[in-house]
Amino acid sequence: MAAIRVLLADDHKLFRAGIRALLRTVGDVEVVAEAGDGREALRLIAMQRPDVVLIDIMMPNLNGLDATARIGRAFPRTRVVILSMNADEDSVLKALRAGAVGYLVKNADPAELELAIRAVARGKRFLSAAVSEHVIAACLGRVDKEQSSLDRLTLRQREVLQLIAEGHTTKQIAAKLNISPKTAEAYRGELMKALEIHDIASLTRYAIRTGLVSPDS
Repeated sequence: MAAIRVLLADDHKLFRAGIRALLRTVGDVEVVAEAGDGREALRLIAMQRPDVVLIDIMMPNLNGLDATARIGRAFPRTRVVILSMNADEDSVLKALRAGAVGYLVKNADPAELELAIRAVARGKRFLSAAVSEHVIAACLGRVDKEQSSLDRLTLRQREVLQLIAEGHTTKQIAAKLNISPKTAEAYRGELMKALEIHDIASLTRYAIRTGLVSPDS
């Protein structure tokens, strides 16, 4: 039987090293690549075509949720498991809406990691035991209901919002997204109009409040 090919995406090198060491003890699971942010993960997925991606939510340049949505569109055969410190309903709901088929809390029992990888590789869902039954029921029941203001943004608008909140200038955003500064400025204007937020400081606070970036980004 062919090994399950896994890509690890987390901006903490020590955490990736720990996961990689743990997976070495699993005979038919192979870590084929590692990424430090969502944008790098997408590039490596295109090269390696892993079966499963283990991806953190909070990462620079492109966060795990928006990367997950892009993975689902570009690589539908690749199954995504979100890694997170949070087990609350909203966090799980956001992951499911983004297209994740697995959700694993980082303080889970190590045995859960193997279970999660095997389950999603077989086409099943996997939600960590730390995510209580009532949270699972609530999340699955709400996945298709009314979206939040953040959910209504396009993926590109969310990318621009994250980069703005991380302190990048218009020229830097244009370079990272391979677009013109004029186009980047237009995206910023669309963002402000869509969210009814009209200054950078307020956009940044919004991105932090909705969990798109961490306060120390």
